[in-house]
Amino acid sequence: MGKFTDIVKSETPTLVDFYATWCGPCKTMHPILDQLKDQMGSKVRILKIDVDKNQDVAEKFKVRGVPTFVLFKGGEILWRQSGVIELSTLKSKINQSI
Repeated sequence: MGKFTDIVKSETPTLVDFYATWCGPCKTMHPILDQLKDQMGSKVRILKIDVDKNQDVAEKFKVRGVPTFVLFKGGEILWRQSGVIELSTLKSKINQSI
């Protein structure tokens, strides 16, 4: 979990997408996250965490459902939400943290 910790301690906002390969809503979010990265560029880092392969990280952050999004900056959790989220909502939350 060391590398994960280093990434979320960055001053660049990091949106962590806790997902599972079998999750339908997670697949719905994939193109939305691509659009987010295209529109926000280097203002945000997007990190995808497969909860089945990284159960320790998912457990540490009490992820109970997928997709769950957690926005970090400087090691602090600024925002979290589960379920499908609109692009405009994601952009708004990230812009508030810049």
